[in-house]
Amino acid sequence: MRRRRLLFSLLLVAAAGMGTAAVPPQPAAAPAATPLDRVVPAPASVVPGGAAYTLGEGTRIRVPGNSGEARKVAGYLAGLLRPATGFDLPVTTKDGRDGIVFQLGGRGTGKLGAEGYRLTSGGRSVTISAARPAGLFHGVQTLRQLLPASAERRTEQRGPWTIAGGTITDTPRYGHRGAMLDVSRHFFTVEQVKRYIDQLSLYKINKLHLHLSDDQGWRIAIKSWPKLATYGGSTQVGGGKGGFYTKDDYREIIRYASSRYLTVVPEIDMPGHTNAALASYAELNCNGQAPPLYTGTEVGFSSLCVPKQRTYDFVDDVIRELAAMTPGRYLHIGGDEAHSTSHDDYVAFMDRVQPVVAKYGKTAIGWHQLTGAHPAKGNVAQYWGYDKTSAAERAQVATAAQNGTPVILSPADRAYLDMKYDKNTPLGLSWAGYVSVQRSYDWDPGTYLEGAPASSVLGVEAPLWAETLSTSAHIEYMAFPRLPGIAELGWSPASTHDWDAYKKRLAAQGPRWDAMGIGYYRSPEVPWPAK
Repeated sequence: MRRRRLLFSLLLVAAAGMGTAAVPPQPAAAPAATPLDRVVPAPASVVPGGAAYTLGEGTRIRVPGNSGEARKVAGYLAGLLRPATGFDLPVTTKDGRDGIVFQLGGRGTGKLGAEGYRLTSGGRSVTISAARPAGLFHGVQTLRQLLPASAERRTEQRGPWTIAGGTITDTPRYGHRGAMLDVSRHFFTVEQVKRYIDQLSLYKINKLHLHLSDDQGWRIAIKSWPKLATYGGSTQVGGGKGGFYTKDDYREIIRYASSRYLTVVPEIDMPGHTNAALASYAELNCNGQAPPLYTGTEVGFSSLCVPKQRTYDFVDDVIRELAAMTPGRYLHIGGDEAHSTSHDDYVAFMDRVQPVVAKYGKTAIGWHQLTGAHPAKGNVAQYWGYDKTSAAERAQVATAAQNGTPVILSPADRAYLDMKYDKNTPLGLSWAGYVSVQRSYDWDPGTYLEGAPASSVLGVEAPLWAETLSTSAHIEYMAFPRLPGIAELGWSPASTHDWDAYKKRLAAQGPRWDAMGIGYYRSPEVPWPAK
């Protein structure tokens, strides 16, 4: 009996040892798929449910109908996902009910407009449907955000690559959802501009406004006035070497932006902000004497010579050459802070320049001071005022809007990405106050400008002025995390606007930016996941 008890005890000990040492560790549970409503900008309609879809080794990207534009978007998606997943993800025109399917046109897409899309995810496939290629592209941006953030990395990662089941039906609130990049105060290369374009496209921005001229630098080659670029573009704020875009450079920026469904809006600021031009050609000055190049940051001291005919020869040549290179509808003529131009001269100048833009087949955009002149029918005013802007100036813009002038909203104390987040921000300016992440998001474009009809608002734009910014890292630190909020104001229905919900969705973007190499400001207002 004693021997049996001893044997039994030994067996128990052995079994216990096997239980603790021999059982292999259990794999961690796969992370839950991102809910369909967790993306930025918030979709117009989300109906969750049904089986999730998981990308695998055999996943194909199908483009039935063989549309060239749809194939390009499909190839773009495949190029994004191949490095992290390690999958081939071949693009095929063969029909099928599995994989990722791009459907251009067809039943039910007519209501989606030029940029809307429908994304349907189920056990066998994910289908993105749209009436136009831009809609397919925007659907891809949503699909990216439904995948784990590690999908953005450029080296192979561990899956699974699961997309929650259900349907998103999405169309934009506004047709103009812009971002402005100031390449005049500091020059940014073609590759730096392309990097920003890629970041903008993730949040369905569809306009890239390039501020191509200012006191500190002229950044676009003009054949009929070559010194504008070679001399006027030879410096920048602080005295750096500056730079300019050749016509081929500019065309490459336009081509690349177009591949991401962004339209380039070039700006030549005038009659003020023109010292680089005045320094390049003495004949543009009323006294016939060219001032020195300027590398400071003060504004309002320069002006083209309004009475001179030579000024309008210059304007005609610049607009003609720029319009010929620019396929988009708009050409921005600036018009802000013309403090050295009398009111009468300002009105006379704008009255002569707006018809030149129209002559070359473009619609003019001007900063909202244009409304103090005579905005031509169809031309657009871009409002950059802020809380301290006088009631009279705001009313002037509202009255113009009532009379048919469309408005783009870029309030400086909400949408200017170069404003400091708070007093400790190492970059940026603060003349419009500090602009926190919540403040940049928490306003409604439809009701912001009192007296302006909601129907007059074309959309929103987030300017990024570069007095203190000279690298891509600087751009990203100031743009993220505020840019996605402006993008959401432009895209999402007003009914989805809620800071408490938004900040959680925004926080989920942090790991994605980490994967993309975007150095963003970790605002204490946002509940970022721990790194």
